[in-house]
Amino acid sequence: MEQKTTHRTEERGRSVVMVTYPDAHILDVVGPLEVLTGAKYFLPEGPAPYDVRLAAAQTGPVPTTSGLILTADLGFAEAMNDTAPIDTLIVSGGHGTMAAVEDRALLDFVRKAATRARRIVSICTGAMILAEIGLLDGRRASTHWWWCPILKSRYPKVRVERDAIFVRDGNIWTSAGVTAGMDLALALVEMDWGHDVALQVARYNVMYMMRPGGQSQFSAHLVAQAAEDPAINATLEFILANPGDALTVTALAARAGLSERTFARRFKDETGLTPASYVETARVQAARVALETRPQGIEQIARDTGFQNAERMRRAFQRHLGVSASEYRDRFGGVHQAADQIRDGPG
Repeated sequence: MEQKTTHRTEERGRSVVMVTYPDAHILDVVGPLEVLTGAKYFLPEGPAPYDVRLAAAQTGPVPTTSGLILTADLGFAEAMNDTAPIDTLIVSGGHGTMAAVEDRALLDFVRKAATRARRIVSICTGAMILAEIGLLDGRRASTHWWWCPILKSRYPKVRVERDAIFVRDGNIWTSAGVTAGMDLALALVEMDWGHDVALQVARYNVMYMMRPGGQSQFSAHLVAQAAEDPAINATLEFILANPGDALTVTALAARAGLSERTFARRFKDETGLTPASYVETARVQAARVALETRPQGIEQIARDTGFQNAERMRRAFQRHLGVSASEYRDRFGGVHQAADQIRDGPG
């Protein structure tokens, strides 16, 4: 089935410059670029939607932390004299970031390139580089959760949002670690080419959800996987599998064979959350999947996922995601229908 579109031919070929350096994380570079360039499969025939160039200290091979080699086609020195507009300037992250913030040539290039870029993006620890040249002063920003305290301590003028998977403040976008860069790139595709194209790109890349930037870096499933206490781990798995049950502290403690006080203490020690907070997180997660993939009404989904009614679910969505459940469905619903709209893939 052919994709309908109203996009103009002259809007294609947006210039994207990805800045990298030795020991960058290869997924910080390749992940976002795969998302951006993948939009071409869901747009009408014509020039590619993004014209991507990889910039480094010099043209040629650039080693990454995995040992795989990237090839830069743009050197900082030669690019300093370029005055052509850049649509999207992206700075990658990785273990080499701390050396990169001492690299004057790299900093000078990013500083100058930023003046001719429509929007500026950092992936993971690339936020350290933007902060080093003052681009994040007074702005909200995110980075990998492990680096958030370092970013906050080293650059106190930056308003670090530790939990967010990505943050937009004006024309500057920053993401959390690794795969969060793909979420950010998907948001850029949605901005540039529309919601339907972004949904199809997400499905093509087998991205489970289109995650809004305000979502926590820590999902309920990740919290469950990190728990070591057998009684708490079993409780977490039960909550994830049964979000619609009556998951009170009394009921959960009894299931774990613990007193309520002991259960609450051990639960907080293992997860960093109260039982009530975790239950709400798990229910929001279950409701999001349902809103994206099921045709039932919001009231029914609220009951199925333990919220009892749509109003309670709306308030929980506002707390966790900054949007109501109905707004979430309007934006992200319909993934289950996307297969009928996707044209044949690339070979």
